Amino acid sequence: MIELLDNIPITISPEEVMGALRLSKKNSSIDGTVANLLEKAVTVARPKALYKISYIDRKNGDTVTIDGVQFSSRILRKNLENAERVFPYVATAGRELDNIALPKEDFMGVFCFDAIKELILESSYHFLEKYIKEKYAPGTMAHMNPGSLSDWPVSQQIPLFSLFGDVEGLIGVTLTPSFLMSPIKSVSGIYFPTEIDFKSCMLCPRHPCSKRRAEYNPELVKKFK
Repeated sequence: MIELLDNIPITISPEEVMGALRLSKKNSSIDGTVANLLEKAVTVARPKALYKISYIDRKNGDTVTIDGVQFSSRILRKNLENAERVFPYVATAGRELDNIALPKEDFMGVFCFDAIKELILESSYHFLEKYIKEKYAPGTMAHMNPGSLSDWPVSQQIPLFSLFGDVEGLIGVTLTPSFLMSPIKSVSGIYFPTEIDFKSCMLCPRHPCSKRRAEYNPELVKKFK
């Protein structure tokens, strides 16, 4: 069953945007820019999320087959060791935000608007995660995203998207020839039940990283070898 969530509320405050920009001090010029852009964004944005209930058909070596589609990743395979049901998903801030044009020379405006779009994207997948937990009671969940680790490369977007069929028609998201998503403020992955605290960041030593959500955990790395 595929379900589209397209009535996702946006409850972002100017303070949240300033926090995302890592700007704590009051600045009337920046405050005004943020407030103006946030108002425009909230007016036009239509964040969406697409998910389905999928079942694991087969686990073999470093591959796992979900709804007849094979994925290649040792880490994903190990994470799904005890799972039978998973929730593939695609979430996006929406194409509507791309219709808001900013002068290229307005560097601060472009910087602020990018942060706003990122927060709207976060709203979409946080809403989706909460929705899945409330509707299906899967217990503790974690997720993996193609491209977040070298073990599961971004090219695995192709089999992931194939689980949904016409993703563009359903949610307006397409893949570029290099397997990146358009609009760029989109995310895809697989939610799965877990008994451990797992985030892909825990297996990635890259530093610094502005998108890091958890500290690198070398002990966890050993478990996935």
